[in-house]
Amino acid sequence: MIRNPVLKGFCPDPSVVRVGDDYYLATSTFEWWPGVRLWHSRDLEHWQQIQSPLRRRSQLDMVGNPNNGGIWAPDISYKDGIFYLVYTDVKTQKQPYYNTHNYVVWTDNINGEWSEPVYLNSMGFDPSLFHAPDGRTYLVNMRNGFKGILLQEFDLSRKELVGEIRTIFNGTDRGFTEGPHLYWHDDWYYLLVAEGGTGYRHCVTIARSRDIQGPYVIDPDNPILSSVDASHAMLQKAGHADLVKTQNGQWYMFHLCSQPENGISILGRETAIQKISWTDDGWIRPVGGRIPQEMVAPPEGLHTCAFPDEPTMDDFDSPVLQPFYTSLRIPLDGVISLTERSGWLRLFGQESITSRHHVSLVARRQTSHSCTVKTCMEFHPDFPEQAAGLCYIYNNENYHLLVLSMNDANMSVLRLETSIHGSVTRQEILLSVTKEDSLHLGLSVVGLTAQFSYAVGLDGDWIDAFTPLDISILSDEKAPGFTGAHFALYCHDMTGQRKPADFDYLNIWHHA
Repeated sequence: MIRNPVLKGFCPDPSVVRVGDDYYLATSTFEWWPGVRLWHSRDLEHWQQIQSPLRRRSQLDMVGNPNNGGIWAPDISYKDGIFYLVYTDVKTQKQPYYNTHNYVVWTDNINGEWSEPVYLNSMGFDPSLFHAPDGRTYLVNMRNGFKGILLQEFDLSRKELVGEIRTIFNGTDRGFTEGPHLYWHDDWYYLLVAEGGTGYRHCVTIARSRDIQGPYVIDPDNPILSSVDASHAMLQKAGHADLVKTQNGQWYMFHLCSQPENGISILGRETAIQKISWTDDGWIRPVGGRIPQEMVAPPEGLHTCAFPDEPTMDDFDSPVLQPFYTSLRIPLDGVISLTERSGWLRLFGQESITSRHHVSLVARRQTSHSCTVKTCMEFHPDFPEQAAGLCYIYNNENYHLLVLSMNDANMSVLRLETSIHGSVTRQEILLSVTKEDSLHLGLSVVGLTAQFSYAVGLDGDWIDAFTPLDISILSDEKAPGFTGAHFALYCHDMTGQRKPADFDYLNIWHHA
């Protein structure tokens, strides 16, 4: 059996495509760089993260983007040997107009370089491409203000939108209609959408039509998937789905979900899978019912293909960072070095963590509710404007940050900063760290509480740093937001000297 979620910790808005025996799945990244997480599987249970399609500033520039902006709900598709990815870069979320710029990139080698982006429109978000049986391709997206689902033909050869823009669906009475995907099955066009908002009223609904332009008849048993009336279910916020047909003719649905503890979703929104059956009158139903299942039957006839687990320990011996690392808004080119000091990650200081522009931060997402994090840092600040350390972060307005810095008396201090909705409080203690000393930093997370710790030198005793922390501020509900908690190595230098901090390793144990 497949245990949900299949992608744990901040992997929302799944879009999936099958090419032969291979499955590829894309998820949202919002303001985290690189844009779009991309995953590969051969059995729908085991997934390996591969390189992001959006790794160049020419493809995606998020400098200055707001929190919760950036990449919303990418869609991956395939036709005639070419992979296509459409995505939204959200620049503002102010009414009455969201600035939601939609683009398409493509490649004939999913592990290689992707094209430069072609701009599509800014009329809404959650774009997807539908490759129709008559050979035409269409762009589908919701319209800003939740004013329905738009359809327009996309000329693949010219890489441009052509023809009339049509509203093909106004949604159901659940409202907030978004996340559209079109499918062709048994002479019907099926339109799958997310509704109810992306929180606890989230759901998946479906409609169908004989004509791609509609009218679309709503399934009388909608929503087909939701946890809105199942507060006991492990998987909450179920919605925003995509369908895939296996090479053996079975159907599966991937969808967004969360695993809150006491109403708090520290892990953000994740990705789960449900098996799908077709009714005699041509509607889809998740096997096991409307409430998302924790355990799902695997596809028949597919061989298990497990990938190595993401390592808990990274000693930075590789000259390149692994795909699971992420940063805020900008690529790490010129910000880090894995070769200037062999076996160490060197992180050059830039702006402070509260900036939405150039922040030096290397992060991994949290994937379990209980975990332990440790690192070893060598950093010797000369000014109060220089600091480096370990960060537990949701976004640049909601975080806990433990850094080594200087006070105004030019004495070294260990400082704890907590930001709640951008309001920062500080605590600090004097800490003697000589030029020969390394500083070990740790973080222990259990449920909704965390405790920082530190040790000076290789043989120093571990000491709790300050009091235990409330980490509910790092959740979707309290931030509020669309992402999830991350553990990050951090450095800033406001003097302009780009003073670096060196990190010997990052070790993250995710406990069951």
